Amino acid sequence: MEQVTLEDLMKRLERLEETSEHVCNTVSKAVDDLLWYARLEDIAVIDKVRILGPPPGESFPIDLLGSPQEKKNQVKMSAYTFIPREIDRSTKYPLLVFPHGGVHNNFTSSYAHVIRELLEQGYLIIAPDYRGSTGYGEKFYKFIDYGGLEIEDTLAARNWMVENQDLVDSDRVGILGWSHGGLHALMNIFDHPDAYKVAYACVPVSDLVARMGYKGQKYRNSFSADYHIGRTAHEDIEEYKRRSPAWNAEKLRTPLLIHTTTNDEDVSVLEVEHLIKSLKAAGKQFEYKVYEAAPGGHMFSRLDTRFARESRREVYRFLAEHLTPPGKLAH
Repeated sequence: MEQVTLEDLMKRLERLEETSEHVCNTVSKAVDDLLWYARLEDIAVIDKVRILGPPPGESFPIDLLGSPQEKKNQVKMSAYTFIPREIDRSTKYPLLVFPHGGVHNNFTSSYAHVIRELLEQGYLIIAPDYRGSTGYGEKFYKFIDYGGLEIEDTLAARNWMVENQDLVDSDRVGILGWSHGGLHALMNIFDHPDAYKVAYACVPVSDLVARMGYKGQKYRNSFSADYHIGRTAHEDIEEYKRRSPAWNAEKLRTPLLIHTTTNDEDVSVLEVEHLIKSLKAAGKQFEYKVYEAAPGGHMFSRLDTRFARESRREVYRFLAEHLTPPGKLAH
């Protein structure tokens, strides 16, 4: 009879919990996809397309894949596209790329009010569920490459829309994101400045070295997992710097607006302050605003409040200066 130790039992329970979480996320994702149509079908043509990102990184563990060939194949991912219903299909429109936030998360209908505001201005939108996003099973979850190849996934979504949607004006493409989505926006314009005319980053994750210092051990463990970076910041500080906007500030060539708040309970203002100081030290021109204890903290400009709407109007005015959407801002 097999002898099962307490340690073995704990590992099995942890594995069961992990599997159950992926199943629940998949169901939750399917339900949320329906909510997109319920909330925006009156104003938008909504689609969910399947596109390709780069193959897994060289360091990705082969035992998590089905075969060596799978490691060479491009990663398949999903992206949401939103096109205003009432547009002139004989002309071209500006495109916004909208990466979601989180360490592991996905593009949820909680953004529907923001998408509606953008659609009303005449923007086309693509929002990728890049590698590591939840709701697509364990393998895709473990493809995560925070601040690495996932940045290329977001660029791939941008390129897919430009190449496959005739309505897109390729000279008027912007990117915006909150939190980890803000990191995506920043790293995309740093690494691919010719792809974007403008960027907005709100409460952006900016310095992974500092972040590993003030976050808890469970958070740090997610980065040093064998399917992720695989090393701690202590073991490989340069790798964490490579994935951090504040340590890449000298690359900025794109018009940029940054927002943050002093009471952010998730991305400490010290991270964004480091980014701002780095950009200034590099002699870069950009715009920023540090709110003093904005109501809502980390979520302050994503809420359905008057304060949040006013903050978003600042963002929309900035984007419109560079992308000239056909619609007007709501008053």
